[in-house]
Amino acid sequence: MNFKENIANEPIFDIIARSATELGLEAYVIGGYVRDLILKRPNKDIDVVCLGSGIGLAERVASKLGDKVHVSFFKNFGTAQIKIDDLEVEFVGARKESYRLESRKPLVEDGTLEDDQQRRDFTINALGISLNINDFGQLIDPFDGVADIQKKIIRTPLSPEITFSDDPLRMMRAIRFASQLGFDIEGTTFDAIAAMKDRISIVSQERITEELNKIVLSRTPSYGFKLLFYTGLLQIIFPEFCELQGVETQDGKGHKDNFYHTLQVLDNVAVKSNDLWLRWAAILHDIAKPATKRFHPKAGWTFHGHEELGAKMTPGIFRKLKLPLDAKMKMVKNLVRLHLRPIALAKEGVTDSALRRVLFEAGNDIEYLMILCRADITSKDMNKVKRYLSNFDKVEEMLIELEAKDKLRNFQPVITGEIIMEVFALKPSREVGDIKVAIREAILDGIIPNDFDIAYDFMLAEGEKLNFKPVKSKEQIKEFAHSLEPKS
Repeated sequence: MNFKENIANEPIFDIIARSATELGLEAYVIGGYVRDLILKRPNKDIDVVCLGSGIGLAERVASKLGDKVHVSFFKNFGTAQIKIDDLEVEFVGARKESYRLESRKPLVEDGTLEDDQQRRDFTINALGISLNINDFGQLIDPFDGVADIQKKIIRTPLSPEITFSDDPLRMMRAIRFASQLGFDIEGTTFDAIAAMKDRISIVSQERITEELNKIVLSRTPSYGFKLLFYTGLLQIIFPEFCELQGVETQDGKGHKDNFYHTLQVLDNVAVKSNDLWLRWAAILHDIAKPATKRFHPKAGWTFHGHEELGAKMTPGIFRKLKLPLDAKMKMVKNLVRLHLRPIALAKEGVTDSALRRVLFEAGNDIEYLMILCRADITSKDMNKVKRYLSNFDKVEEMLIELEAKDKLRNFQPVITGEIIMEVFALKPSREVGDIKVAIREAILDGIIPNDFDIAYDFMLAEGEKLNFKPVKSKEQIKEFAHSLEPKS
């Protein structure tokens, strides 16, 4: 099988071939680029293996590409990288590796092309294409990787026990590739993952989470999570999620399996959005159900407060998984906390006050909240689903109308704590906070608009209840309020 015509579309391959000839080296493109070429998937990451110095080859290639092309060296790994247009090309000398049982850091020495292909994780990633003049474009497939692509299976080139013992992260990668490509994991490879799952403990959390996020971002992420669960890896890397699995029955009453429900919600979200953090909100939206599960003889199983507890659990889970603790985490936390609100409105009827509060609390996350809530409507009773979604359509229309009218998304009351303190000559105190909350609640309840003059009078009335008297006029306060506005 020859791919000369396929790779001729990228001029970089001809430059690499000429450079290798000048240096007297053999060079091959190997790994994911070849796999994706066969799968007809885009891939801008090119790995080049040569029999000799990868750094020397990179320097020769860069010299032919002009002064603007920079070579990045990674001498500890014996690799070099160049970037040209939207391509990233990494060069390395062929090598063989041996591992100690307790470490993922290999002992590396020069090797043959066969050695290099043997050390690859899976047969579909051990494919090579020659960049040598005499057989340019020729496929080199010692482990039948093309056949495995055609059969849609993930299989290791050597015994899976050797491959996974050498680098336990490959167990996660097997599941990630299966999830991304929609492939099956070959039987002995799957069994080896299940048998060797505890070896994942020597891998850093950052690397584990990197693979987990790629599973979360795959087209049908539930498939990857099920593979993680059935191999036992998920119980090690994310035990909180596994606690959702199972159905308990009492007095003939059971509840849904929240593990599989959550995976359905995740898949539903994945159809609508590629946003990683919205997908994490789907994963965590019911995470506190095991901790809040109670049985009532009349009501059956309840999970009261799981949304609030789930929001409180979110930062700890992010910290443990080494996910970012910035605005992304806060968005996930907010979505977990609010995920029942719109659904409750769809069931119980809608008031402007309730809608205002959802808009106010969701802020810029409102669109994502609506996607999550729609995704959360799962049932085997399709008539029930249609009824809920129909009610939800009405809620969404009313939210859009109210947002256009009141501009409540991320709104701030016109009367701030600073203004309250200035009016009544107060220092920061609980009473100042009480007045501020009363003004905010009055606006959200539609009692007053978010208008300075009307809110000012409301503030005076609230202050009077606490025996506070204004010490400055409204005109003076308006000037003070203007001075607080950010200068352009």
